[in-house]
Amino acid sequence: MIDIDKALASAVKTGKVSFGSNVALQNAKTGKAKMIVLASNCPKEIKEQIEYYGEISKVPVITYKGGSMDLAEVCKKMFIISALSIRETGDSDILKITEQ
Repeated sequence: MIDIDKALASAVKTGKVSFGSNVALQNAKTGKAKMIVLASNCPKEIKEQIEYYGEISKVPVITYKGGSMDLAEVCKKMFIISALSIRETGDSDILKITEQ
């Protein structure tokens, strides 16, 4: 089983990741992300929009077990993260999470 915390940290460190719900929504609409990760406390209307467009454009959307502060801690960022878009995974195997 994949440790999502390690996979996220690796993706942030070695891949191309964008932070923010506005960017995540755009990536869900255009299909430019390989995966979108939402914090468990992401606002409901934003979460629903991202999930809707993610389903249409076939971008997997997962909800992280922790809140936005927990997600920021895993990504080693000094700001809260409600959503992040993974455009390139780098050395991370995070995409395997959707296969489980």
